[in-house]
Amino acid sequence: MLSAKMEDYLKAIYEITQREGEPVSTSSIADLLDVTPPTATSMMEKLEERELVEREKYKGVTLTREGETVALEVIRHHRLLETYLAEQLGYDWATVHEEADTLEHHISEEFEQRVAELLDDPEVDPHGDPIPNDALEPVVEDADRRLSNHEEGEQLVVTRVRDRDPEELDYLQDAGVTPGTTVTIEEVAPIGMLTLRLENGETISLPDSIAEAIRVRAPDDAVEASPE
Repeated sequence: MLSAKMEDYLKAIYEITQREGEPVSTSSIADLLDVTPPTATSMMEKLEERELVEREKYKGVTLTREGETVALEVIRHHRLLETYLAEQLGYDWATVHEEADTLEHHISEEFEQRVAELLDDPEVDPHGDPIPNDALEPVVEDADRRLSNHEEGEQLVVTRVRDRDPEELDYLQDAGVTPGTTVTIEEVAPIGMLTLRLENGETISLPDSIAEAIRVRAPDDAVEASPE
């Protein structure tokens, strides 16, 4: 049986792989989990012994199929729990990530199934992140792009918002920028600010650091990202 910490590492490797490709560097893992590189290296050795990762010297690690399956199961638990907490218990979307981090390692498969059935098998969590299916098939990343990569005059639909910074999420929620929101880029300032016009006609200015946390698609390509 794997420890919660081992599962956290496998999940981290999977998430970094989705963003940056593979192999994944030990320093990237250490940064995401807020541990020292030697601590991350020690864990990689343990995961390699269990045949959950493959390591290539000076390059990084990749998940084995077994390691990927474990990561997908933890991610499925996490994102189902986030959705359950938000939809059924009234949690704010800025607080569900931390709660789900605590619970994700401790729920049974029966509990997972009942939550999924209660929620009618949602495809995305409150932040727009895709929920792996019950077969734990690899998640196919779509064509979403960072808001910060777009230009003035473009109309876009928000599909995903990074979920690791509660203050960032509170700010965006207060501004009305959540999955499913249509926005138009009014101005891209050289000082690192981006101004959006919302559906209600109001405008909001975002620093590049927050714009990079928002994924968007063209209206013709976007599907409804927010849960019913």
